[in-house]
Amino acid sequence: MAVSLLGHEVSDLCLGKPPLRSLSVSAKVGDALSVLKRNGDSYLSVWSCDHFNICLEDCQCIGKVCMMDIVCFLCKQENLLNPSAALESPVSVLVPKNSGIVRHLEPHASLLEAIDMILEGAQNLVIPLHHHSSTRKKLLLQKPSFNTILHNHREYCWLTQEDIIRYLLNSISIFSPSPIQAINSLNIIDTDDILAVRYDDPALSALPLLSQSLTRQTSVAIVDDGKIIGEISPFTINACDETVAAAIATLSAGDLMAYIDCGGPPEDLIRLVKERLEDRKLGAASELMGEEYGLSWSSYSSSSDEESGSILGRSGRLGGYSARVGRRSEAIVCYPWSSLVAVMIQALAHRVSYVWVVEDDGTLAGIVTFTGMMTVFRECLYSTA
Repeated sequence: MAVSLLGHEVSDLCLGKPPLRSLSVSAKVGDALSVLKRNGDSYLSVWSCDHFNICLEDCQCIGKVCMMDIVCFLCKQENLLNPSAALESPVSVLVPKNSGIVRHLEPHASLLEAIDMILEGAQNLVIPLHHHSSTRKKLLLQKPSFNTILHNHREYCWLTQEDIIRYLLNSISIFSPSPIQAINSLNIIDTDDILAVRYDDPALSALPLLSQSLTRQTSVAIVDDGKIIGEISPFTINACDETVAAAIATLSAGDLMAYIDCGGPPEDLIRLVKERLEDRKLGAASELMGEEYGLSWSSYSSSSDEESGSILGRSGRLGGYSARVGRRSEAIVCYPWSSLVAVMIQALAHRVSYVWVVEDDGTLAGIVTFTGMMTVFRECLYSTA
């Protein structure tokens, strides 16, 4: 029964989790960019303390930054005119104040408390890691840096929505029969807050939606006649580098999908971006392109082209485009009658926190998110508490 999970603590989910890489709030945007590119991390935690001031007693994680944050910042008109100056800005410009996206939680807190925090808007839960005394002494001798992992003389990890969903999946049978029910019968398909743009829309017009999708941990669908033909997601942008800012400023949404393909940007699009930057008197932004015109891809999990859940190639228009778009722009989809457990497995397999819901003909019908799934499990847990 679900009651068996009520005694589980968040420390159970932290086993094997690596310590957080982090930045001080005194760092610059360029520091964040450098660490993200060097270490291949999707996110960096940002802390309120100056890591070089050992007298500071309390140190709190106040937020997180990712490549998508930096790209959105660089896409502002004033920053495209002078990207070098933009990278000298304090990293705090990327961290919304009092957003509640990152919250601290003690290791002995219950799994139910963690789920409640996620449903209240938290994306990451910062948990202290336990170490033996000998290990802690070694940590205290570490020299502080912008990339330190030690705060308040302790190391921390964080739990994500994915961690909690994966943990619940391991005990899925105790929630029966909910996991085998269709998602439309569980009322977890969001049909109101769908973020979408048309194929030919300027990519820059999608920027506010991309910012929203980062907050919601979803994606922006690319649609044609109401049918989803691909997506642009923060997950994809996080695997790129700052050159994407120039592409967003100049390309259409459809061309941007090709630009962020896992094979790298086509040469014709690279030339097009540079030409349009010059035409729009944004020559300074050309420095974002670098000498190699490439993208820096970080490690990620990707499915094969044959895996279920992709609808690329279903429409005539997409058929000639799919080979060029590649797996990174494919939309992961399910159907209203798909079971909850099937959708969970699908999302976890693709390392995303959402799955698009489509009708038989590919028409976009809604989206299912990890938070929506958690409402089902939370209800089961509370009913047995």
